[in-house]
Amino acid sequence: MLYLTHLLNGTLMLAIPIALGIYLTRRMRLGWRLWWIGGATFILSQVGHLPFNALLNVLFRRSVLPMPPVGWQPVVFSLIGGLSAALWEEPARCAVYRWWAKDARSWGRALLLGAGHGGMEAILLGGLVLLTFLQMLALKDADLNRILPPERVREVEYQVRQYWSLPWTMTLLGAYERLQAIPLHLANAVLVLQVFTRRQSRWLLAAIVWHALVNTAAALAVQAWGAYVTEGLMTIEAVISLAILWSLRQPEPPPGEEDSPLLPQGLQPGLRNDSLSQEELEASKYC
Repeated sequence: MLYLTHLLNGTLMLAIPIALGIYLTRRMRLGWRLWWIGGATFILSQVGHLPFNALLNVLFRRSVLPMPPVGWQPVVFSLIGGLSAALWEEPARCAVYRWWAKDARSWGRALLLGAGHGGMEAILLGGLVLLTFLQMLALKDADLNRILPPERVREVEYQVRQYWSLPWTMTLLGAYERLQAIPLHLANAVLVLQVFTRRQSRWLLAAIVWHALVNTAAALAVQAWGAYVTEGLMTIEAVISLAILWSLRQPEPPPGEEDSPLLPQGLQPGLRNDSLSQEELEASKYC
């Protein structure tokens, strides 16, 4: 049974985002360009996010940053982890809207960006899950004393036993978690879109807060109540994300109108307007 569920877990983590991408591109009658831009956004955000987290760990270990009291460490480090992810990923999303995906100014195109962002995360994690499955399959009946240094044998034996003794339901939680995480990325892609369509930066703050809240809650819940309760809470998060997504839904513009540049209020096509007020100049800034 575990052979099947471990393999299925990684396979679903790959298949779910790809299936969503196929559905959205066909439903929106758009190509895969925005999906790939969303995926690149996630990768680029991690170029800063992962070294930043490593730096924080070093600073805490060397007491450059004061270590919180033991009782508060789960809360403090969960909050830091949640904020770190939000503060790298959401501004990256905003920057991509401004400088790369300048044509993504509709609800449907924002969905494709969000699907690529969350989908790339799921695909990379799914690849790691499948790689771990292959490694554990190879090590399951191997003579570890012949292939590992003596000091590592007991540690690896323990890891292999743990991997092959998990309840089958636990082995599928990775795919279920990714299924719940994708709505967060869809919702936040649409929240950040409002920075440009409504020209209000507070929507970026809303995306950062929601992302940080979800990540922090998940990290605290898994330490306090375990994986199953955490996934239940994340199901609620996914429902809320879908509600945010639906509340911001707008009809798609007619073909061709989407790609036309947004003009500051007061500057109409075909009319000369050489004197823009300071307010109009500020309105032309999107992020």
